[in-house]
Amino acid sequence: MGQAPNTLSAVEAARRIEAGTLTVEQLAEACLARIAEREPEVGAFAHIDPEAVRVAARASRADGPLRGMPVAVKDLIDTADLPAEYGSPIWAGNRPTEDAAVVTRTKAAGGLILGKTVTTEFAWRTPGKTRNPHNLSHTPGGSSSGSAAAVADCMAPLAFGTQTAGSVIRPAAYCGVVGFKPTFGTHDRRGVKLLAEYLDTVGCFARSVEDIAFFDYALRGETMPPLDGFDGAPPRLGIHVPFADRIDEDAAAALERVRIAAQTARASVVALVDWTAYEAMDEVHATVMTAGAARALAWEYDNAYDQLSEFYRETLTAGRAIDDAAYYDAQGKADKFRNEAAARLDGLDAILTVPASGEAPEGIGFTGDPMFNRIWTLLRWPCVTIPAGRGSHGLPVGVQIVTGYGEDARALAVASWLEKAMKAVE
Repeated sequence: MGQAPNTLSAVEAARRIEAGTLTVEQLAEACLARIAEREPEVGAFAHIDPEAVRVAARASRADGPLRGMPVAVKDLIDTADLPAEYGSPIWAGNRPTEDAAVVTRTKAAGGLILGKTVTTEFAWRTPGKTRNPHNLSHTPGGSSSGSAAAVADCMAPLAFGTQTAGSVIRPAAYCGVVGFKPTFGTHDRRGVKLLAEYLDTVGCFARSVEDIAFFDYALRGETMPPLDGFDGAPPRLGIHVPFADRIDEDAAAALERVRIAAQTARASVVALVDWTAYEAMDEVHATVMTAGAARALAWEYDNAYDQLSEFYRETLTAGRAIDDAAYYDAQGKADKFRNEAAARLDGLDAILTVPASGEAPEGIGFTGDPMFNRIWTLLRWPCVTIPAGRGSHGLPVGVQIVTGYGEDARALAVASWLEKAMKAVE
């Protein structure tokens, strides 16, 4: 028996569809079958209409760069034919009148919208029903919980997430998939429920770096960049682990495995030292995110206060106490830091770091600490997380690759190179 279509890489499935050996209907049906089998346990989806998916699959011409690939959409992103509830009872039953810009782009590129995936409340803190598909007693991470879990469990080959602190990179690491947060502003946020305008970034999930590049660049309307740019001259990597006292042995071991694999494949690996200014920016991110959330969710606070979680009542109250002068001052500090931080990349192709403190925590009430993501998000730099084995409890652990502003193609090339380097030493 051949490989089940839902377990194929997106690139391989697209090749088969183009060659006529696989149809969009067969691929969609395989994804729907997997969802029917596993959704009661994993709980990745907030909304799905299997019959509508089948109708769309039959109507698909399998054209465009995405060739009919099923795409799961985080329920922070508007869809005209499915509810968009943003993880909040305030918006229960909300039916947008039009698709978000990235959904429109997905359809224009030949993608098939599979369903809406669970998000934490307004993409911050309060989790939904989703469980980690590798161990149902553990969190999948957040806030893009359902998207990471759906891709990890082969319910969907591709999915959207958003990141304001660590909401793409961390759940990807916890679920053992590839997550990509591109340079801030890469994808149009029209129709995405804002949390903090200065930070919010649309990203994506897949099961390989090649699939991420395939999806992301189809959305850009650009040719997928080459991922083999380091075959002749291996990359130059700088290791930086902020808040190093907060990572556990699993995270440290994953980083060490990747370092050894990279050096075995002749990469240059050096340590970035004395970057104390990085950790000092944690407070700046907190100010920008809290103040931004208070402004983005002002209507909810003023009109549906009782339907907000206690976390949001307290956080938005604190954010409203940050006046515009303090808010813009924090943004100015972030802008200044971004310019200064660029010097850290001199002579390097990428920074290699951790995406999380270790394996996914037990329980689904806490989605994990974004400490190892949020300052990269504040920098607005592209970040990729790739799987790097298993931790002491058998759950996935990963590493994170970071490059400078606008260096998205380089980030993906380094991540792809590291994928191959790790396979070579397995």
